Amino acid sequence: MKLLSLEQELKANAYPGRGIVIGKSPDGTKAVTAYFIMGRSENSRNRVFVTEGEGIRTEAFDPSKLTDPSLIIYAPVRVLGNKTIVTNGDQTDTIYAGMDSQMTFEQSLRSREFEPDAPNYTPRISGIMHIENGKFNYAMSILKSSNGNPDSCSRYTFAYENPLNGEGHFIHTYQCDGNPLPSFEGEPKLVAMCDDMDAFTEKLWNSLNADNKVSLFVRYIDIATGEYETRIVNKNN
Repeated sequence: MKLLSLEQELKANAYPGRGIVIGKSPDGTKAVTAYFIMGRSENSRNRVFVTEGEGIRTEAFDPSKLTDPSLIIYAPVRVLGNKTIVTNGDQTDTIYAGMDSQMTFEQSLRSREFEPDAPNYTPRISGIMHIENGKFNYAMSILKSSNGNPDSCSRYTFAYENPLNGEGHFIHTYQCDGNPLPSFEGEPKLVAMCDDMDAFTEKLWNSLNADNKVSLFVRYIDIATGEYETRIVNKNN
């Protein structure tokens, strides 16, 4: 698989929707993740990321303009021991509860499927990072309708053991803008990572479509110690 530029992937797509990136820094010392949200409607754009415990949640920037919180207010990032969960919906809580009860990442998602937002049927994308004894691995999942038909749910899980330095994977909800929005296809894209957290954050944010981008979360976790640093960028300040 060709190693892609995350910057170019984002600049070439006005509406990838919501996206998750997970990988390892080129120097091999950091586990890296990023999650961004975009929006076309006023309701979707009226959001910010805020810190909650060791994770984050979305909240309305202007509560008076919030019309339907069901699919836009959730905790995208939660931490369970040495595991970091990143998703595009309230399935974060489903994974947290399942794995806390000794279920696997994949098993935890069996009770969920794509979002009920006809006609888009937005895929649920999820990631899990596991750091233990100086080792790092991760997995990603997508639950999607069968070519836009809600009668069938297609479930894909991709696991990455001992990821290589400087490499990561990028999965997002939509192939591109459209009506209805076409779901992401294929396996997560192989993308190049960056040692400099602030440079990586800036590159991601500046590559997202200026009209549609809403918020960005980036975290670098030290693989040896488990300590982490976080950056949050919100269009609404």
